[in-house]
Amino acid sequence: MTKQAENIIVGISIGDLNGIGSEVVLKTFEDSRILELCTPLIFANVKTISFLKKYLNLTTNFNGIDKIEQLIKGKINVLNVWRDTVNINFGKTDTEVGKYAILSFKEATQALKDDKIDVLITAPINKANIQSDDFKFPGHTDYLNQELDGEALMLMVNGALKVGLVTEHIALQEVSKHLSEKLLIEKAKQLSQTLKQDFAIVKPKIAVLGLNPHCGDHGVIGTEDETLIKPALKKLFDEKIMVFGPFAADGFFGSDEYTKYDAILAMYHDQGLIPFKTLSFGQGVNFTAGLNKIRTSPDHGTAFEIAGKNQANHQSFTEALYTAIDIFNNRNEYLEASQNPLQHISKKGS
Repeated sequence: MTKQAENIIVGISIGDLNGIGSEVVLKTFEDSRILELCTPLIFANVKTISFLKKYLNLTTNFNGIDKIEQLIKGKINVLNVWRDTVNINFGKTDTEVGKYAILSFKEATQALKDDKIDVLITAPINKANIQSDDFKFPGHTDYLNQELDGEALMLMVNGALKVGLVTEHIALQEVSKHLSEKLLIEKAKQLSQTLKQDFAIVKPKIAVLGLNPHCGDHGVIGTEDETLIKPALKKLFDEKIMVFGPFAADGFFGSDEYTKYDAILAMYHDQGLIPFKTLSFGQGVNFTAGLNKIRTSPDHGTAFEIAGKNQANHQSFTEALYTAIDIFNNRNEYLEASQNPLQHISKKGS
């Protein structure tokens, strides 16, 4: 059954309290019209959020609760995940503050697993101050990949522009060692599926970027494009998955070639994210595709340099919210149609 808008529960992990995460969250919900689309649930602490609201001179009103069951639909709810007083020092890297960021994130992830929230939006964390004996992950995605079903695919989204990654947070010198025909085929299939179920694109077309400059120039600058990427694309195309390429990455975006495709699959992090953020910074969304639950986040980090100065632009977080809700609705419609196609056709026809 499709949920009514205000009944979509959006869980929010608060991120690094010394950064801009809490600011962009509170600024997003200053617009009360958003409550017509969802019910937000912020995993943090009422006293902490009250302090931040007052410090930043914001007007966001919220309802404090101690249990998720106390949530009030159509209101902004703050769940007391901790009772301690947090010593906030804007712009500072602090392992103690990092503990609260992970506590918020873990509680929100558990609520997502337990179906107590419908989608999760994560405010930015500092990867350096979150490491501990209880959390040894480079970031949100790796932890979610462990906790949820499926295999995570990092997908950056801004309207029609969608960029997925074959490899993610690994050193550049390790990329070619991690690449394989099997991995490339798996990621391309994941991307094709998420375009269908999460973005309602019936026959998605995917452009695949080459690994080496000029796609290796026929083996002169590396052989991976000829021996690995091209065979993988042929196998995918034979399975009727619409993949094209490999394309030389340097001219692909500058020539507007990317506008001809529903998504782009890049071989490594900076190859995909540098052009994406150049075209979309401040408006983009990081979506963790491929999992059985929905998680999005803004396309920026903690921005310590402007934290606490009331200068943060909340547009990317707002887009992450809208994107999560759209994906939730699209996925539900897709699953409903897949489970009972005849009934779905009948409804559409009527």
